[in-house]
Amino acid sequence: MFLGTYTPKLDDKGRLTLPAKFREALAGGLMITKGQDHSLAVYPRDEFTVLARRAAAASRNDPEARAFVRGLAAGTDEQYADAQGRITLSADHRRYAGLAKECVVIGSVDFLEIWDAQAWQTYVDANEENYSQATGVSLGGIV
Repeated sequence: MFLGTYTPKLDDKGRLTLPAKFREALAGGLMITKGQDHSLAVYPRDEFTVLARRAAAASRNDPEARAFVRGLAAGTDEQYADAQGRITLSADHRRYAGLAKECVVIGSVDFLEIWDAQAWQTYVDANEENYSQATGVSLGGIV
C-alpha cells in the first residue's frame, strides 16, 4: 500500500525523486497520468493496466466515457525510475499539476499522487473538516 506524505523537490530537468519506501513496488514500471484536482497519479504498471481495461470497457456511446478514456490514454506516460529513484515529469504533466520546485507526494493506497506543495496545502485546508466529519453514508459504510 502507498501511504504517507513526502516533500521531494523537482529539479531543473523536471525530475522528481520517489520516496525510497515505494521504489520496490514501482520497480516493474510505473504509469504517470493526470489525476483529479490537478494532481498527477502514479500507478504501478500492473495496477494501471487494470484501471485502463476497466475504463476501456465503458460504453463508447457515452461522450463522457469517451472523453475520459481519451484523456487517460493520451495523458499517460510509462516510465522506470533511474538508479537514484528519479522519474522525469513531462512538461505537460508539470503544467497540468502546476508543479515548479516544491512538491508533495502522497500515498493514496493503490497509487501515489504528486501535488504542487501550495496546491496541496490549499486542498488540505479546504477539506480537512470534511475528513473529520465523514460519515458512513458518504463513504458507503467504510467508517
